[in-house]
Amino acid sequence: MTTNSASSGGPRSRFRRPNIYYGWYIVIATGFVMTVATVPLFHAMTLWAVALESQFGWKRGALSMALTLTRVEGGLMGPIEGYLTDRLGGRKMVFIGFIILGFGFLCFWQIGADYWPIAPLYMFYIAFMIMALGQGMGSWVPMMTTINNWFSRRMAMAMGWANWISRGGALIVVPLIGLGISSAIGWQGTALVIAVVVFAAAFPLSLVIRNQPEDMGLQLQDEAEAAGRARGGPRNPNAPQGLTAQQAIRTSAFWFIAVGHGLTSMIILAIMTHLGLFLTDAGFGQHTAWVVTTYTFVAMWAQLIGGYVGDRFSKRVGIFVFTTIQAGAVVVLTFSTQLWMFYAFAVAFGLGFGGRNPLTTSIRGEYFGRGNFGKILGISTIPMNLLLLVASPFAGYMYDWQQSYTVAFLVLSGFNFAGGIFFLFAKRPRIPTAPPAAPAAVATAPAAAGDDG
Repeated sequence: MTTNSASSGGPRSRFRRPNIYYGWYIVIATGFVMTVATVPLFHAMTLWAVALESQFGWKRGALSMALTLTRVEGGLMGPIEGYLTDRLGGRKMVFIGFIILGFGFLCFWQIGADYWPIAPLYMFYIAFMIMALGQGMGSWVPMMTTINNWFSRRMAMAMGWANWISRGGALIVVPLIGLGISSAIGWQGTALVIAVVVFAAAFPLSLVIRNQPEDMGLQLQDEAEAAGRARGGPRNPNAPQGLTAQQAIRTSAFWFIAVGHGLTSMIILAIMTHLGLFLTDAGFGQHTAWVVTTYTFVAMWAQLIGGYVGDRFSKRVGIFVFTTIQAGAVVVLTFSTQLWMFYAFAVAFGLGFGGRNPLTTSIRGEYFGRGNFGKILGISTIPMNLLLLVASPFAGYMYDWQQSYTVAFLVLSGFNFAGGIFFLFAKRPRIPTAPPAAPAAVATAPAAAGDDG
């Protein structure tokens, strides 16, 4: 009797696993994907820049050119990445992207090797472009698209938690990279270790990813909650349908968001390259990894604040507030002469940078829907990258000309503030509804629209 009772769900029913919506596993996987793919390349860029300048003596404008080349590449590849994401799904894209990224770090490891006929600077450019290609194909576009496929009303919070995990990973990875670069293995040995980690992570991370709830017989989270269950039942055929890419680019919101995102990201790209060099000039170079860790730690928690704000209040206003804080932090950095001032910058920058991060992506899902999110996100990288490609080289060449970052940082801070204003003008377009008889709506209907941004 005891056995039958237990097997029927009586006394042992309390030990059943909680019914956790699989979308939250996608969020966790996204955090790890972003950690492995973006932290060593972009968040640690300032550490690589200091090491490369020390070994090869390259000018800062030449160092910054690597990011310019990646933005040109990103502008060309962004729409392709979005198209491939909608066609292949995030799972395959992550695997392909990680293989390319790992190969790029192998090339980075070989910079300056005697048997290469290519000059070290040009080898650096080639390696960085390969790494950026892998990172683009295997992280932001596919994973943001995947989260958009799994969430609607809680999309901003889901993206906030994914970025929270990524920032938590950065708290570990950035100091480890700094220790590796300063240790006996040096920056080249550190690059080799990262290549091995990327290759090793490619398959298990892609294995966790599912492109959309329908692949597992599940519903979009909001619909499942409304039905009081996590499985079964068709979609609401009258749910708001996502705009096509052609429809999206004909809205003013698309351009305000794309340009605003580019303007508010310009200073981030410049900071990621030049912060360590700026600290070195001020006599605090040994604190670079810890300043980066500080703003990363603050950004980690600001992601959740941004996600909370985005799911409950106007995303446009939230982005404006956070980007204004980010711009103000750069003004503080520009005039910093004491160590405490650099850490004050790090706290404010982390709050602004982290808070805006989930909002700038989730606002696209809210405005344009689910069905063609990858294409729309990919196309929006074209105007974004046109702005981003000038940011880091502008700071580098201004330094080479004036031996100071003051003008460059103040100009980029002004662009940052202007980008926040662009978001304020991005009014939400109307998403059409599908006719009740449309059979394709079961497979392709997008997330229900969230709050009015």
